[in-house]
Amino acid sequence: MRHVDVIIIGGGPAGISAAIWCKRLGIDHLLLEKKQELGGQLTKIQNEIIDYPGMYAENGRKIQLIFAEHISSLDCCCSLNSTVLSIDDSQKTVTVDQEGKIETIHFHYLVLASGAGQRRLGVPGEQEMLKRGEDYSATSDGPKLKNKTVAVVGGGDRAFEGAIILADAGVNVYLIHRSQTFKARSQFIELATKKSNITIMTDTQVTAIHGENRVTSISLLNHTGETSTLNVDAVFVRIGIKRNSELVEGKVDINEQGLIVTGENGQTSNSAIFAIGDVCTPSICSSIASSVGQGAMTAKYLSSLMG
Repeated sequence: MRHVDVIIIGGGPAGISAAIWCKRLGIDHLLLEKKQELGGQLTKIQNEIIDYPGMYAENGRKIQLIFAEHISSLDCCCSLNSTVLSIDDSQKTVTVDQEGKIETIHFHYLVLASGAGQRRLGVPGEQEMLKRGEDYSATSDGPKLKNKTVAVVGGGDRAFEGAIILADAGVNVYLIHRSQTFKARSQFIELATKKSNITIMTDTQVTAIHGENRVTSISLLNHTGETSTLNVDAVFVRIGIKRNSELVEGKVDINEQGLIVTGENGQTSNSAIFAIGDVCTPSICSSIASSVGQGAMTAKYLSSLMG
């Protein structure tokens, strides 16, 4: 059985930073990323990145390329297309599927940098929509949807901001929320209510998404039990994020918000497992900078533990 001192799961900014610092500090490490490229959610960021010190990027893809080139130039130990199937914390092993080859690897410490993903509605037709590639960005896809009708589902900042961006691009928007209260900032709510091409529907749930080759309509259910159908050309699901913590459920403490509970250096309730990045960071504090910082701090702390 192969042994690695520190296994890092996840190749987003946090995992990349942890691997870079492990390399710099001489720590035997391995970063496991299930996708075929590093970067995590960076590739989904369509807006400018103007708040990362010393760096400007037109979008997430630009900074992803910079990060990937950096980690490659340092010859960090990374394995792409590697899906972690399970973690045995008692034996300190992970079982990995590396392009069809199953391997069990022993570790001293595990760093979970698995990030978060978009929370989904879980209704009929949603997975078919996503498989067709109908997963849009308001910023980049808004102009393509001009004069069309779309549904934006959610009641937080991302839902309202997306609705406003789409409306400004000439899109007819239905903002659909399951309750009467919103989590979005008052500025977003006030601005959205002033847009003539934004219709806000409260106490309403999307129960199905229809269309064989593309989205054509959605089914709705309101609080009175009344059902209806709304013809739309696209659906933007903006109902929050879900932390990718399934691998360590029952192995570490996870709070009511789904966040892994950590100390200042990423320690979890399990002495062998650390967590960094979005999997343990509240949304309000989540950023590329905070994830990179957490990766560095945890790697340095692990170096001190290993002497």
